[in-house]
Amino acid sequence: MADIKELFQSADWKAEKHVPVIEAPQKAKKGEFFKIAVTVGKEIPHPNKTEHHISWIEVYFHPEGEKFPYQIGRADFSAHGASVNGPDTSSVYTHPELTLSLKTDKAGTIYASSYCNIHGLWQNSLRIDL
Repeated sequence: MADIKELFQSADWKAEKHVPVIEAPQKAKKGEFFKIAVTVGKEIPHPNKTEHHISWIEVYFHPEGEKFPYQIGRADFSAHGASVNGPDTSSVYTHPELTLSLKTDKAGTIYASSYCNIHGLWQNSLRIDL
């Protein structure tokens, strides 16, 4: 049986539409809030159809020197064009994007993961210095 870490895929987000793209300052001010945006399909749009879509994005922050990361946000995307009339018959679609604010007293790493119903789990990370 595979370990869960072996199930996550990663790649250059400019060439792969499934990778969660993390946008945040690489240097933040200690104890002050800063914005983090995570999007799937930034350079190459990801399909958002009933049969192929991003289901969720999760964001974690692992402070330097601490054993475990903290989950700082999660977004579930539920509208992918399905309706009582069938697949892709609705006019309602969500876009896989999450924005949140974080403050910390320690440098660390932001980790983002996303789930595509066809292509599985994807991950990315970004180091934040203070």
